[in-house]
Amino acid sequence: MRVAIAFAAIYLIWGSTYLAIRFAIETLPPFSMAAVRFTVAGGILYAIARPRADRPTKLNWISAGVVGTLLLAGGNGGVVWAEQWVPSGLTALIVATVPLWMVLFDWLFAGGGRPSRTLMAGLLLGLSGVGLLMSSTELGAQSREGLLGGFAVLGASISWAAGSIYARKAALPRSPFLATAMQMIVGGFVLSLMAAIAGEGGELHLSAFSMKSMLALVYLIVFGALIAFTAYIWLLGVSTPARVSTYAYINPAVAVLLGWLLASERLDARAAVAVLIILSAVALVSVRGGDPRRPSVLSGDTR
Repeated sequence: MRVAIAFAAIYLIWGSTYLAIRFAIETLPPFSMAAVRFTVAGGILYAIARPRADRPTKLNWISAGVVGTLLLAGGNGGVVWAEQWVPSGLTALIVATVPLWMVLFDWLFAGGGRPSRTLMAGLLLGLSGVGLLMSSTELGAQSREGLLGGFAVLGASISWAAGSIYARKAALPRSPFLATAMQMIVGGFVLSLMAAIAGEGGELHLSAFSMKSMLALVYLIVFGALIAFTAYIWLLGVSTPARVSTYAYINPAVAVLLGWLLASERLDARAAVAVLIILSAVALVSVRGGDPRRPSVLSGDTR
């Protein structure tokens, strides 16, 4: 029962965070919202994990900083910025390509073996699905902003994959909870700098923040960054990597469904075909490619 509840948490909560991000940035500046989310969540997790782990070294902080910058500032930062124009369900679908990029980066830069023909077919299939999605009416054919947002999500996925590959050999603390807390803290700091550069300071007016956006932010902190993450770490210890990695293609389906039910998001025929192509490619790579996502404990929480 506990395993089933934990799987339900990473499937449903992480799948719902894309829609929660959309609701949060309706009145909250995107980078500032993400900075608050990860700074608060990281601080809470650090306070819990630090007494139970060894004191982190300077090298630990540097490594956590690199990983946190790539995953949270580059990965999540690109997602929250893009969702100003890109539907939450399609954002989740593009993020689902992370395992594809990880297989490619592992081969090109991390000394991994050459992908088999099956894996290469999965990679090409996934990229063709992304290309089809980018030309749909919801993205490329919608507006210039929609196309830029689509590319921003794609860049965020690449940044997330690069950070996950780097984390494999990075000098991180042995405690995955402490390592992730440090990544969140540094990622939140970098996101704060991005908010300042983007001029979001002038948009921070408490009276303009809706209750809907504030509740969405609380949901992202408590459920998306703490509860679901804890379930994910626990599952890595009691289940197989292949089973845990199934979130990679369950989350987009949940996100598309919730976007349709709660935000009136629609898919044209081209985007619907792209959904099937990308999810098929991710499933193929996940089954045939081992568990390229496991090295980074944060790898499920791009949202």
